[in-house]
Amino acid sequence: MRKVTVLDTTLRDGAQGAGIQFSAQDRRAIALLLDGLGVDYIEAGQSAAHPGDAAFFAAKPALKHAKLAVFGATARKGVPPGEDAGLAALLAADTGTVALFGKSSAAQARIVLRCEPGENLGMIESSVAFLTGRGREIIYDAEHFFDGFREDAAYALETLRAARRGGAALLTLCDTNGGTLPDEIDAAVRRVMTEIGGAVGIHTHNDAGMADANSLAAVLAGAEHVQGTLLGFGERCGNANLATVIAALQIKRSFRCIPDGSLPELTRVCRAVADIANVTIPQNLPYVGENAFTHKAGMHIDAVLKSPATFEHIPPESVGNRSGLTASGLAGRSYLLEQIRLVFPGRVFQKDDPEIVSFMNALKEDEGLSYEAAEASLLLRIRRHFGSYTPAFSLNQMRVISEGTDRIDESSTAILNLRVGGRDTLSAGQGDGPVHALDRALTRALEIFYPDVHQMRLTDYKVRVLNPGEATAARVRVLISSADGASAWSTVGVSENIVHASWQALSDSVEYFLLNRGAIQ
Repeated sequence: MRKVTVLDTTLRDGAQGAGIQFSAQDRRAIALLLDGLGVDYIEAGQSAAHPGDAAFFAAKPALKHAKLAVFGATARKGVPPGEDAGLAALLAADTGTVALFGKSSAAQARIVLRCEPGENLGMIESSVAFLTGRGREIIYDAEHFFDGFREDAAYALETLRAARRGGAALLTLCDTNGGTLPDEIDAAVRRVMTEIGGAVGIHTHNDAGMADANSLAAVLAGAEHVQGTLLGFGERCGNANLATVIAALQIKRSFRCIPDGSLPELTRVCRAVADIANVTIPQNLPYVGENAFTHKAGMHIDAVLKSPATFEHIPPESVGNRSGLTASGLAGRSYLLEQIRLVFPGRVFQKDDPEIVSFMNALKEDEGLSYEAAEASLLLRIRRHFGSYTPAFSLNQMRVISEGTDRIDESSTAILNLRVGGRDTLSAGQGDGPVHALDRALTRALEIFYPDVHQMRLTDYKVRVLNPGEATAARVRVLISSADGASAWSTVGVSENIVHASWQALSDSVEYFLLNRGAIQ
């Protein structure tokens, strides 16, 4: 089984996609998810270009498997590498790996860099040599390689030789404009393997709808490294979708991209990343989409009941998905069993136990809920379903009032009637918006009974419309992230009423905190 190393650039190239915005906490959470999945490299940003990227590198998460890589350009024209601010920033990021890009097209060198082709070769070689001389592993990204190869193949190949002379460990051929077709990818990669040799990678964009196919073509032609984003996020039409590429290579061609035990986690991790990015995964996305293995036609259903292979090209469980996946969004019974065992470590459960089947059926009725990025809510739901949990509080009545003026700084007031500690209690809170007011009112109601509640705080709040065709009557999903200084967790709520959805997520967050602190059993 040949190894293909994987570099995920969700935090760099993916962040350049329209509508994608990552907070510092989002970046950290995604990096840990990718590390858990088993990718080899996480390209986390450009330390010289964005303050958020620099902050991430200054407080790197502890990774168990993946190497962090910082991304940047070769030295500027006429500037020695040792005096180039961009290269200095790459060193300051203090990652063992640097993804360094340079021009593969003579025309682009003249137009974009305002330098002669020979000067561009010197910039590539000297920049790579400077960084390798300081102990960095260099993945050289040959920007616009396939465009340059069509224009002047000899020069494009010479840029690769320059990077190799400088000490680049890996040469990545980039279809930067995303317009190359698989047969062209195959021919170019084979020529590079013949004339340059060594480790070669592929980085594709999806402007012609070929990013995934082009990645596969490159690997089949000899490339041993693939770059992309887990869900295809990226500028314009996006990047190669690593979920598709990894599954296809590992299942259908027996390449090893991630550890075998990680492949059944693919769907769960993809959905968690999507929730963090606050985007909706297309339902028909290969391998990990909700409808990837869903059957509707009567004869299809009949055939699948007799033999799933009749209309399923792989067993859905191999990537953590399942047949007939519903809106509950769970990654499958195996994943659910793992969560149940976390709650009840001393009990033995089997997939076909009636109580497990009953719980799965109950989840199917939770239209719109998704627990992949809100495991705290799932763990609470498990406790409630199996009857082993008494909540810290229950809601008798809730009222939220917002001022009806055009002023954007008007406050909201929340009034809560709760059942706490066997008695009813009334509290109120004022905040910058309904959720802030609810948070304050809930804290005031609980602080007498649970003084530690002041140690937790909300760190993020996301809203997604689940059925936009219903306009203002649409259901919304609210995802709340919380922390207490020692740990972090997320909870979810769904309703046609955004305040009610927010209350579900908020109350779950506080319940989980109290449970985690041992304040309740």
